[in-house]
Amino acid sequence: MRVRVLLFGVLKEFFGSDTMNAELPDGARVADLLKQLAASRPMPALKSLAVSVNAEFANASQVLRDGDEVGLLPPVSGGAASRDDVGRNDAERGGSVAFTHSPIASAGIIAQAKQGEDGAVVVFDGIVRNETRGRSVLHLDYEAYEEMALRQMERLASEAKGRFGVRHVTIVHRLGRLQVGESSILIVVASAHRAQAFDACRWLIDTVKTTVPIWKRETFADGAVWADGEPFPAEVSIAAKLQKN
Repeated sequence: MRVRVLLFGVLKEFFGSDTMNAELPDGARVADLLKQLAASRPMPALKSLAVSVNAEFANASQVLRDGDEVGLLPPVSGGAASRDDVGRNDAERGGSVAFTHSPIASAGIIAQAKQGEDGAVVVFDGIVRNETRGRSVLHLDYEAYEEMALRQMERLASEAKGRFGVRHVTIVHRLGRLQVGESSILIVVASAHRAQAFDACRWLIDTVKTTVPIWKRETFADGAVWADGEPFPAEVSIAAKLQKN
């Protein structure tokens, strides 16, 4: 059988491509695919690696089928509406999730979140800073596994509403090249009470940065690197040994 392998972030650079095909015997598992790839070319050491099958997180024992789309996801490093936005809206005005290649229209998004029953609107606005670990930043480039990332952001928005009792969640993430001072991510939470809004907003940005497949390439005055990113949570990280014994 044949599966299509999608590569992101540092792995895309390492293999020199963003996709490849792999031939596997019937009944092969995710772990078998990883072993085959590592045998052909040992992969770089990563803090963690997650794998998706058809845009859903998968474990090492999951059986693959002909035509599956397998994503190899290195640690993630993810930080208004326009015609090139990709996103989904909540029909009940409970918020939205979206990607955009245009500057995020923060003021309009925040204004649209407010309703009469709200006592608080809490905003996280992630901004590209001019320095990282003592190196001067020229610009950043963000990429995402968009289909999977949108699903993940929708789930997080829904979970935040249920967990914290907030009414509205909007998450907008910028993709492509960003200059210093531009917004990379905007999270807007509206609620009847400020405590729940603060708690939900903090939980959302912390969880987005560890579970949503978005990667950041940093360009400095003296070179460019993919950001190390945050390790995936243990429940989705693949612990398979990638280096050939």
